[in-house]
Amino acid sequence: MDIKKLITTISPLALLIFIFSSCPLAGGKYCIIKIINARKKLVTLSAEIADTETLRMKGLMNRKEMDRNAGMLFVFDSEHLLNFWMKDTHLPLSIAYIAGDGTINEIHDMKPLDASVTYPSSRPARFALEVHRGWFERNSITRGCRILLNGCVGK
Repeated sequence: MDIKKLITTISPLALLIFIFSSCPLAGGKYCIIKIINARKKLVTLSAEIADTETLRMKGLMNRKEMDRNAGMLFVFDSEHLLNFWMKDTHLPLSIAYIAGDGTINEIHDMKPLDASVTYPSSRPARFALEVHRGWFERNSITRGCRILLNGCVGK
């Protein structure tokens, strides 16, 4: 069946449901990233992509829950020193600062709802990955491990 026939035979509501349920960008951009952990095993994570200033500023603020194998990948145009805080962030998180080549430079555990403390990177990074606090440790992911962005971000 060609697309014109399909559109004319499906109700408008059914078409909208189909489009939005099958569209990977509906409700935000997500991708599956793979991390080579310290044991040389692949660990996968569903990551929401924050690649605009607006999305990066909002981050995970005001969220009360997140899947246990999910996180948020903050994407910047180039490597530079980064600094994050936990203003209005209810979830206890860990953050990894990641170089442009996918190498984890450092990992910090962050305290929820504490805007008095910031978590600066000690080296320039192009990406930051926030996950549930302790997720990196539970998955044997440490400084020096590599993240395979799996086509999630442009060059």
